[in-house]
Amino acid sequence: MSPTSSDKALQAILPLISAGQPYEAHQKARTFAARYTKSGAHQIAIDLLFQSARELLKAGHAGSGTDLTILLVESYERANEPVTDVSRGRLTQLIALVGPSGTWRRSIIDRAISWSAKQGPYPAGDSALQHYVGDLFLKEGDFIGAELHLLASGTRDSARLLAQLYFDWARASDSLGSHAGIFSLRGVLPYLLNGNILAARTFLGTFISYISPSGETVVIGSASDEIIVTRDSLLNFAQLAVRCVQRAAGAQNKIARDAWIRLCRTYQSRGGIIAQPQVRLQVLNELSTLYFEIMPPRTANPNPFGDVMSSLFGGGPPGSGPAATQPRTITPSQTSTHLALD
Repeated sequence: MSPTSSDKALQAILPLISAGQPYEAHQKARTFAARYTKSGAHQIAIDLLFQSARELLKAGHAGSGTDLTILLVESYERANEPVTDVSRGRLTQLIALVGPSGTWRRSIIDRAISWSAKQGPYPAGDSALQHYVGDLFLKEGDFIGAELHLLASGTRDSARLLAQLYFDWARASDSLGSHAGIFSLRGVLPYLLNGNILAARTFLGTFISYISPSGETVVIGSASDEIIVTRDSLLNFAQLAVRCVQRAAGAQNKIARDAWIRLCRTYQSRGGIIAQPQVRLQVLNELSTLYFEIMPPRTANPNPFGDVMSSLFGGGPPGSGPAATQPRTITPSQTSTHLALD
């Protein structure tokens, strides 16, 4: 007869934790979970592993708690558990409990995001889960760790939080005056490469509101759309780039297409970051293809995303060789928060 709940097993496991016998509790949890899984009672195994891991982590047993959490994710995968508020919530509770020390939390986060990418609609992992992790890292002052997850999340809330992150980072490093434009590109370019115009625009508008740059306000197209022309050329480029791709329609909108070409040529001619090979030949070429159907030279690297961060703050590209991939393009109807790339 199949079990109907994990109550009986938990009555044998949880008292061991409070009695100072975490190893015995851990082993019993593994044994019971294996039995439930073998009998096809995946939901009972999931509940048992979650409650056992939670109590072990509360008691400070990070290794045992992490091991059961990894088993929980494996149970999700065996059961084809979808990404829901409940399934995600179990994992975020355990991530919060494990703490930042050691590699335990990183292991859980990586496995959780991998599961959510397989079971959810977002190839980079569940947006809400990515946002939670990014917010967690930001609160701990881990700017680099938070940055990657907020970019991967791509929601408007994540874009706003990313703007706050860069503002805090610039103030902490006393580089707001010298690096505001670089920070603006760190947010705008990856979002645009992911086809996420809404996140790019939300991020940039929020970031500009934080730094309050001086400059002339210029209307672009309509009275409701403005940019601030500042003395920071990179910040100006970021604003104009977002407006150009927002109006893109492949090869159909010749005005927007020509404006993009002029924009890139103008800022590349001034040297600096925009003229660097990693940006000029890879990032901008990819955006040209993605939004305006301008095919890059045959020698260009078709996979620029991995080089974006290193090209903005130094460091060489990871050395990925050219690959024969179909160029990605975006149609006008796809300009939403998360876009499908063809």
